Amino acid sequence: MPRDCLYCGGDLDEKMSWGAFFQRDTRLLCDECDGGLLRIEGGCPVCSRPGMDGGLCSDCMEWNRKPEWNGVLERNVSLFQYNEFMKEVLARYKYRGDYVLAKALASFMQTAIPKADLFVPIPLSPERLYERGFNQSKALLTEAGLPCHDLLTRTHTEKQSKKTRRERMTGAQVFRLSETDLSGKKILLIDDIYTTGTTLRHAAILLKKAGAREVSSFTIARG
Repeated sequence: MPRDCLYCGGDLDEKMSWGAFFQRDTRLLCDECDGGLLRIEGGCPVCSRPGMDGGLCSDCMEWNRKPEWNGVLERNVSLFQYNEFMKEVLARYKYRGDYVLAKALASFMQTAIPKADLFVPIPLSPERLYERGFNQSKALLTEAGLPCHDLLTRTHTEKQSKKTRRERMTGAQVFRLSETDLSGKKILLIDDIYTTGTTLRHAAILLKKAGAREVSSFTIARG
């Protein structure tokens, strides 16, 4: 039975290269769409910011200069650069409700996601969840077949995309964590995109205060 690329809708088998022949039962994007996703190589060792050749980026150096934030987030692993193609993919996924793209994005997580005791999706506020219809971070875990631990809740605030970089990095805490003992746990936060790292660090600091041994994060894209 012919299959369609989950992004462009073209015939998946016809648009596959011969080299991908033996993957035709598992791949969800055609070669052309897959080629639009730029993998990150040689990024910042802490946040995966592209083009750093193993050195710390300016954002991570700034976070490290703040004692209250230094070491809160062990590391962020991002798969792809936030190029124009990825911007359109995530816009369709998050803002236009194209849930099926969760399957395509999650397919890249299987061999790349770090091990952890708990996988915690970044939550949406109830208002934002109603607006979008689903939590894009939780959907990635679900489609990747990974356990999902909803430990955090979120208050409703202005969209991060409407804030400046400085406003994002100095924003107030937006998460709540129910009283729970996370002593010794290694936790991995899941989100669709890492931009400044503020959202992930706000989540991480609560988890560390609850006893978590280590908190890292995994995102599809690095902005």
